[in-house]
Amino acid sequence: MGFEIAEQLGWRLPDNVVVPMAGGSLITKIRKAFKELVTLGLVEDRPVRFFGAQATGCSPISTAVKNGTDIIEPQRPNTIARSLAIGNPADGIYAARAIRDTGGWAEDVSDVEIVSAIQELAEMEGIFTETAGGVTTAVTARLYAHGRIKPDDVTVTCITGNGLKTTDVLQGAYEQEQPIRARLADFENFVGEHTSSSQEFALAER
Repeated sequence: MGFEIAEQLGWRLPDNVVVPMAGGSLITKIRKAFKELVTLGLVEDRPVRFFGAQATGCSPISTAVKNGTDIIEPQRPNTIARSLAIGNPADGIYAARAIRDTGGWAEDVSDVEIVSAIQELAEMEGIFTETAGGVTTAVTARLYAHGRIKPDDVTVTCITGNGLKTTDVLQGAYEQEQPIRARLADFENFVGEHTSSSQEFALAER
């Protein structure tokens, strides 16, 4: 993932990276990738700040960073962000160190903020993310709001999962269509029905 970030930025490193944290290994691996690219001479060496994102219902790494300690106190997960719900992260101490060593920060957000961020990302960017992406998006917004990330910085926000994995967390919040079978004919019928409905609505408006 670190290699891909550098490549998509035209073989340069960003100012900031916001990463969701479960076990804590993703931050350390992206940092390792950046160091390898610098060693190989593929990118220019520059400081990159790492920011960690967790759900408030399971935030042992975020809590350690905020408390300025290497001690990761295990927590009992209680959040809709199940893919990040690791209460005793194996690489938590290394993630916390990577964040502090680079001058970054860690934040955690509520389940309500997660769902709101999923909606915002879908509406603004056309990206439907799972709850982990909602965590990262909501934390990024808070980092901007608190002035920890500057608007003119090059900031990468890691959206690591598809929203179809966690549609259950949106039940009751949004109107949902009946699912269709995974058959081309069913899909074509669905598109045909909705296309004709849209055309009829457009004609009625005229």
